Amino acid sequence: MAKADRLARLDDRRSDLEAEYTAAFIDALRVTAAGKWGLFDHNGDRWSRSAIAPVIEHLNEIAQAIDSARDRLAMPCFDLHQQFLAARGPVGPEAVGEPKQAQAWLDRLATAAGNGR
Repeated sequence: MAKADRLARLDDRRSDLEAEYTAAFIDALRVTAAGKWGLFDHNGDRWSRSAIAPVIEHLNEIAQAIDSARDRLAMPCFDLHQQFLAARGPVGPEAVGEPKQAQAWLDRLATAAGNGR
């Protein structure tokens, strides 16, 4: 019973961390959608990187805690963070700008939340 209680508490903590990550990510996406570049690191300039570094660091820390909990619960890695990391970095000249990309992420997350995910 004690192990089941520990696992239940760990799962609750994981759920809380995922909610915290999602809220922090949405806040960052809103700032980016409003016109502040850097979240997706498309330009790769030092100024943008240093300005957004605390946000990225915070998201990475939360994601590591989530993945640690998920690993102990035999769950797959936290997919939202993996998708975000995959979307970061240089892009070609035909790619949409970071504000439009951020808005697309916000729309996608709102749709997922509306579908109960």
